Amino acid sequence: MEKKVLDMLKELQPTYDFEEGVDFIEQGYLDSFDVVTLISELEQAFSVSVSALDIVPENFASVKSICDLVRRSTKVHF
Repeated sequence: MEKKVLDMLKELQPTYDFEEGVDFIEQGYLDSFDVVTLISELEQAFSVSVSALDIVPENFASVKSICDLVRRSTKVHF
């Protein structure tokens, strides 16, 4: 799952290195439009439904936090 999420991020913002250990939101790698687009892609790719309550910066700060969000948003574990 991590590779697929990383590929999605690279497609959204190809100029950034999402493998770095930075906070994607805090460092400006992702803006609100990117997050909305990413949520749509995650929901489609992993057949999940992301709750509006989960759309907070800390859930989009790293590949790990995004994968954790996907795992929490489904009953199927990847």
